[in-house]
Amino acid sequence: MRNIKLTVSLVFVSLFLGFALTKWNPVTGQTGSEPLDAPTGFAASDDVYNSKVGLYWDTIRGANTYRIFRNDENDPATAAQIGITANSSFFDLTIEAGQSFFYWVRAENGTLASGFSLSDRGTAASGIQQGQVPPLDVPLVPPANPVTATKIYLGKALFWDEQMSSTRTVSCGTCHHSGNGGTDPRSATSSASTNPGPDLLLATPDDVRGSAGVPASNADGTYLNIATYGLGPQVTNRKTVSYINAGYSPLLFWDGRANGQFRDPVTNTIILNAGGALENQVLGPPLSTAEMAHMGRDWNHVALRISGSKPLALSPNVPRALASWINGRSYAELFDEAFGSPGVTPVRIAMAIATFERSLFSDRTPFDMAVAGISPLTMQEQRGRNIFNSPQASCSVCHAGPLFTDNSFRYIGVRPQNEDTGRFQVTGNAISRGEFRVPSLRNVELRGSFFHNGRFTTLEQVVAFYNRGGDFNAPNKPPLIRPLGLGPQQQADLVAFLKRPLTDPRVASETERFDRPALYSESDRVPQLTGSGRAGTGTIVPSIIAISPPVVGNPNFTVSVTSALGNSNAILVIDSSDPGVAAAIPTGGSLARITTSTQNTGAGNGWASVSVAIPNDNSLAGQTFFARWYIEDAGAVNGFSVSQAVRFTVFGDSRSTPQVSISGRVMTPDGIGIRNTVVTLIGIDGVPHRVTTGSFGGYLFESIPTGEAYTLTVTSKRYRFAARTLTLTGELTNVDFIGLE
Repeated sequence: MRNIKLTVSLVFVSLFLGFALTKWNPVTGQTGSEPLDAPTGFAASDDVYNSKVGLYWDTIRGANTYRIFRNDENDPATAAQIGITANSSFFDLTIEAGQSFFYWVRAENGTLASGFSLSDRGTAASGIQQGQVPPLDVPLVPPANPVTATKIYLGKALFWDEQMSSTRTVSCGTCHHSGNGGTDPRSATSSASTNPGPDLLLATPDDVRGSAGVPASNADGTYLNIATYGLGPQVTNRKTVSYINAGYSPLLFWDGRANGQFRDPVTNTIILNAGGALENQVLGPPLSTAEMAHMGRDWNHVALRISGSKPLALSPNVPRALASWINGRSYAELFDEAFGSPGVTPVRIAMAIATFERSLFSDRTPFDMAVAGISPLTMQEQRGRNIFNSPQASCSVCHAGPLFTDNSFRYIGVRPQNEDTGRFQVTGNAISRGEFRVPSLRNVELRGSFFHNGRFTTLEQVVAFYNRGGDFNAPNKPPLIRPLGLGPQQQADLVAFLKRPLTDPRVASETERFDRPALYSESDRVPQLTGSGRAGTGTIVPSIIAISPPVVGNPNFTVSVTSALGNSNAILVIDSSDPGVAAAIPTGGSLARITTSTQNTGAGNGWASVSVAIPNDNSLAGQTFFARWYIEDAGAVNGFSVSQAVRFTVFGDSRSTPQVSISGRVMTPDGIGIRNTVVTLIGIDGVPHRVTTGSFGGYLFESIPTGEAYTLTVTSKRYRFAARTLTLTGELTNVDFIGLE
C-alpha cells in the first residue's frame, strides 16, 4: 500500500513539473494526463445477497480501470485490495454469510490513480439458499465487446438521446422506461399508441397497444400524410419487450429475429459470431420508418447524425453522474474515451448501447431474497408461488429458473394464429406460426400492458386468460395452455406472487443503474397549442402540427398543417408575437414566412409540411415564438382560414450561455507566485474543472458559463487557502489567493 502511494506521488510531482512549462492552462476535458476524480456514488449492498456484496459507483471521466479495497475498520490506509475491474460495478464473492466490511474504490487510467472514494459498509446476509432456483448471475458478455464503465455511460447517453431519430423526437428509451418494467408507459395509457392491427380499423378486437414513433417523413424533415396516422406519429404493430434483463436472451424481439451473430450493417462483416443478440437488436429501430427513421435512411445517416450532435442536448435534465462524465464533450470525444479513437461508427454505436443494456440486470427482488433465505414472502405471496410451480397451473414450465423464462417461443391463443404469424416470419416453419417469445416475468407488475399486442392491462386479466385456457386455438397450441380450474382466491394469490415478489425496487424507482435522463418529448419544451383559428370551407379549422425540438441550430424544425382546403396556397408565419387572426395574412415573420401549397383536393383534405431551420445563433435561446398557418380559401372569412397557433421557446445547451474567463494568481503570504498548485472550479452541477498554476502563480479558466454560482479552491502542500464563492456575470480578473501559514 505504501509503495502504491509513493508511486502515485511521484507521478503527480512529474506531472506538475511538466505543467510548469506552460504558464496558464485553459480548461479542457479531463484526459489521461489530468488528475482523476475519486469515484462518486459509491454504494455497497446490505443484506440483499447471502454469498456476496454488490458494489456500484459512478463512471469517472478519464478512468479505464477501478481498484476495489476492503477493511474490517473504516480506514483505507490499511485496506486490502480485493479486485480490479473496467466495469462500474463489482461483486465481492470472497465474503461469507453474515460478514460485514468497509469498502472503497479508486479510479485509475494506467498513468494516474485517484484518491479513495467515500467508504460504505457492505454486509452479506445470514441466509441459506432455499430450493432449486439458483441466484441470478450477471449476463454473459461476448469477448469482442467487453463491458467497461465508459462504454456503459456512452451507451446510456446514446440510448436516451432523441437525436438518434430522424425527427429528433424519439430515442431508444422513449419506448423503454425502467419505471414501467422496461417497456413503454404510453402503451396502456395513450390512445395515440394504438395500432389498428391487420384489419386497419381502430377500435376493433385486433388493435395493438404499441409504441408511438415518428411521422412518415422525408430526408429533408418534411412529413408525409399516410393512411391511419396522417401527419402524426406512426405506431408499432407490437408492444415493446422489456430492455431490462435483455442481456440474458440468446434471441431478441418478440419473434427472435435478432440472433447472436452481429454483422457490420454497412459492410456486412461479421463482428461477433455469437452472443451478439443485443448488438444485433440495436440495428433495427433506427432504420424502422415507423420507429425512428425517414424514408431511405441507412446506418451511415444514423452515425452522421450522432457525430454531429451534442450528447443529450435535448434533455431538460440529465442525471448528475452522467452529466459529469459527459462534461460538455462531443460524441467524438466520448467515443474516443470508450473505444480509443474518436470514430463514431454504426458498429460502435450498437456495441455501446448493447453494453449499457447488459448492465441492467435486476437481481434484488423480494423473491431473490426469499430464495436466499434472507426474508420470506408474505403468506399470500407464498401461496401464489406454490400455485405458480404446481402441476395444476404449470406456470414455471415456460417461466422457468431465476429469469422466469425458458426463452422459448409459444403460441398461447392470445389472438388467431394467422393474425400476426410471429416466429414464422423468421423460421418459415409452419409449426412456428403465431408463436412469440416467452418474456421474463421479472418486474412484470410495472408493465401496464401484456403480451405481444398489449391486449390486457392488468395481471388479473392475464391470470384469468390463462385460467380459461386462452381465447383461440391452433395446431401448435401447447397442452399446457388449457383450462386450469383455479378459483378466485387462487387467482388472487397467483397475482400477488407476480407483483411485489418479482419487482426490483431499484427498477420501480428508477434509481442506481436504472436512472435516466428526462426526455424532450415529456417536457414543456415541446411546442404547445394556443389560441383559436378560423374555419374555412366546410366550417373546418385547419390543424397545425409541431413536435420538433426548437433547439438552437436545428436544421429541420418541421411545422405541418392538416384539415385544410386542398390544392391551395398555404403560408406559414413564425413570429415573436402571435400573428393572430386578422383581416389580412401577415406579410412577414421574424423567424420565418414560407409559402407552399396544400396537397390533395377538397374541404378538410388538404395538408402541407415544411421544414424550417432554426439558426445556429445562441442569442435565440430563451426567445419565444408563435407559428400559424394561413390557407387561401374563398369559403373563409376574408378569403383565408387560419390554424391555431403553436407557442414554443427556443432552447440551447450550455454553450448558448454567455461564457467568460476567470483569472488570477496564487501567492505566498509575501506575495510571491506559487507554481504547480491546482486550482479547482466547481459549479452547481458538481463537475470539477482544474488548472495548474504557471511559473508566476497565474491561472486561467476559459469558456465558463455565466449566471451560476461557482466555488474556487486551491490545493497546495505548504499553504492553506480560503475557498472563494463567485457568481459569474462577466469577466473576472485578479481573483487572487494569498496563502495562510
